[in-house]
Amino acid sequence: MEHLQAEMDALRNEMLEMYKLVLSQVERSRNALIDNDLSVVKEIAYNEKLVNAKELQIDSRCETILALFTPVAVDLRFILSALKININLERIGDIADNIARMVAHTKPGFDRQLLEKINAKEAFSVSLDMYKNLLQAFEKEDTLLARDILIKDEAIDNITDEAIAIAEEYTKGNPDSITQAIPVISIMKMVERIGDHLKNIAEEIIFYAEARVLKHSSPKQ
Repeated sequence: MEHLQAEMDALRNEMLEMYKLVLSQVERSRNALIDNDLSVVKEIAYNEKLVNAKELQIDSRCETILALFTPVAVDLRFILSALKININLERIGDIADNIARMVAHTKPGFDRQLLEKINAKEAFSVSLDMYKNLLQAFEKEDTLLARDILIKDEAIDNITDEAIAIAEEYTKGNPDSITQAIPVISIMKMVERIGDHLKNIAEEIIFYAEARVLKHSSPKQ
């Protein structure tokens, strides 16, 4: 039991490292877009390799625990959830990298007025707030906080839906911005997908903490 607990503690620590590493990637991608800070693009590309390495490390840890200790009950649920959370975090890291690459390839930079009108900054703010709350929910096994994340995901969905219509209308009055409309909408859809992955992680936290499956349920349910 002592060996199992030591492995479980090590797994939790590795998960926390992954959470924080990916959080820094999302924050950097936000800076790249909103502040047109291209200096972080190379940092994101470098850290993407660290994210991938950490994903493999966590997968290996989970496989080792399952093979050697045959955990049950909450320990088993945590490992099963850790595998799914790990996948979602790695995909969020991929999205952050893709956003940074798109910003770097858009010359001379995105139209500041367009970004303001589609509420790009707000979308990032909501997703980062969700992410930080999710980190707390994981650390404290706070399922109430995890449930709050399920509801907040709707806010990002609403911003994205409105952004598409706003971008289309904006380009009618600003023909020169037409070449930016498609990539900026793509980025907004990426931010929306970050929210989807955070929602998936929140469901996994609730699963291992309460043994309750919320997949395919509505936020109100």
